[in-house]
Amino acid sequence: MCGIIGYVGYRRAAAVGMNCLRRLEYRGYDSCGAAVITNGSITVKKGIGKIDELNAALHLDALPGHTGIFHTRWATHGGVTVENAHPHCDEEEQFSIVHNGIIENYVQLKERLIAQGHIFSSSTDTEVIVHLIAQYYTGNLREAVLRALHDIEGSYALGVIAVNHPTTLIAARHESPLIVGVGDHEFFIASDIPALGSETKKIIIMENKEVVELTPESAEFFSLDGKKITKNHQVVEWDAQSAEKGGFDHFMLKEIFEQPRAVEDAIANRIEDSCITLREELPGLDISSIKRIIIVACGTSWHAGLIAEFMLEELARIPTEVEYASEFRYRNPIIDRGTLVLAISQSGETADTLAALREAKKRGANVLGIVNVIGSSIARESDFVLFTHAGPEIGVASTKAFTSQLAVLYLLTVYLGEVKKVLPIDQIRNRIRDIRALPLQMQRVLHLNADIQEIAKKYVKKTNALYLGRGINYPIALEGALKLKEVSYIHAEGYPAAEMKHGPIALIDEHMPVFVVATQDDQTYKKVMSNIEEVKARHGEVIAIATTGDEEIGKKADVVIRVPKNSYILSPLLSIIPLQLLSYHVAVLRGCDVDRPRNLAKAVCVE
Repeated sequence: MCGIIGYVGYRRAAAVGMNCLRRLEYRGYDSCGAAVITNGSITVKKGIGKIDELNAALHLDALPGHTGIFHTRWATHGGVTVENAHPHCDEEEQFSIVHNGIIENYVQLKERLIAQGHIFSSSTDTEVIVHLIAQYYTGNLREAVLRALHDIEGSYALGVIAVNHPTTLIAARHESPLIVGVGDHEFFIASDIPALGSETKKIIIMENKEVVELTPESAEFFSLDGKKITKNHQVVEWDAQSAEKGGFDHFMLKEIFEQPRAVEDAIANRIEDSCITLREELPGLDISSIKRIIIVACGTSWHAGLIAEFMLEELARIPTEVEYASEFRYRNPIIDRGTLVLAISQSGETADTLAALREAKKRGANVLGIVNVIGSSIARESDFVLFTHAGPEIGVASTKAFTSQLAVLYLLTVYLGEVKKVLPIDQIRNRIRDIRALPLQMQRVLHLNADIQEIAKKYVKKTNALYLGRGINYPIALEGALKLKEVSYIHAEGYPAAEMKHGPIALIDEHMPVFVVATQDDQTYKKVMSNIEEVKARHGEVIAIATTGDEEIGKKADVVIRVPKNSYILSPLLSIIPLQLLSYHVAVLRGCDVDRPRNLAKAVCVE
């Protein structure tokens, strides 16, 4: 989860490194720090707090020197203290390290090192690595790092510098993301691609159990057994501007407003006349052999998977199950070669989803990744991949990534239905017409922003909320509740509306706002209206997401937010936007840091 930057070149490392580190703060913001080789020694400055606050106090970006490593932390091992902040050094301050991941055998290693006379200054698992490097160092930094890596078990992305090697940066990666940026007489390392947007578009993606030795003039890659590896760079599409706020107060609001474009980009070049053109992106996928689909995901991506289950069973008639990726591999799942596994992840680095993917492949299933980040682990390890093309999503609470995932899952569903000859051609045309209309309809919903801001003022002091939905909108109730929890810290729960009678109805009184997704359709609308009556009978306050032109619901709900009418299958992409905006405005009014909610990080790269 932590963010790592490293630099070696001709410029002042701290200025470059801290500028890049700011773009990684969504990965963690408990503390941050810098280590730079300066005049024959390593200068380390670090502290608790966010990057700009610490930089103002400690002047991190003013450190002299041309080789440095930088870190922003999301605490795993060890509390949030100055001592536990990265970078870490050995006791003689000859070596310094930044690390993202978890060292599973750190207790045994630490006990061994202490017995050998090493003195530790933190309670982190990371510090054992730098002590191992110091112990194994005999003049060759790369060899010392390799020997240390053979001792550790777990996940890591790390950067290492040493006093005796002032123009060298060593990096290594296993199960935690790390890329190398290629410049002109300079190199970078970073946890995520957007961090390097202003510096270079040339990147090299490191694979598991690879080590790189960087100097201003060269990048040499090695396996853990020391054998040299040849790797080529690729050019990325994202630029620095796309990762900036663009006049919005927060990334979350910017990314909510980017959803019409994000959905357009997700479907662009995938529709031609009356056909979904995914065949070129899925070469070799034997659709006729697919008997069952299992979706594995976490958090918001899991909610996208729940909606995809409705899509796939309704339109493609393929039995579909949705699994928490974190539970999937621990319950001996039944998988055969007729099973297609969909792994959904914005970052493509979600540790639990990656582990579920590997378990599925081990059991013989084909895996199709639905990811946003090109070159990510899930993208590389999947048998097939569909990119969402949402662009960088910086806000920790996912918004445009969610709707982009749904757009791609919709296209995949229609494509499968067409190839399996379940959907007739006239219905395919109608389905394509519906999604083409979606971006403009989403734009209309965004015009309600000022109205939703006023509505948010009514609920800013509430401490609990209930979200209800039926059918395909039940996952929207879950996602709406999650957004409110994530960014405003108000306790909220999402439920299938019919399940309210089986327990949650006991919570409803005049103090409990109940958000109901009540868009018109032939399947659930009348039942949802009955659920609203049940809430009102118990003095609950109802805020309804309804369809434009629905006058009946205004007689029942206290507050109505109307969205344009689209098909039942695509209605979630419209219903979620008001709930995203409401969560955002409530959080702002409560003084919360909406882009960096407490205790959360953007990419959950550890189990």
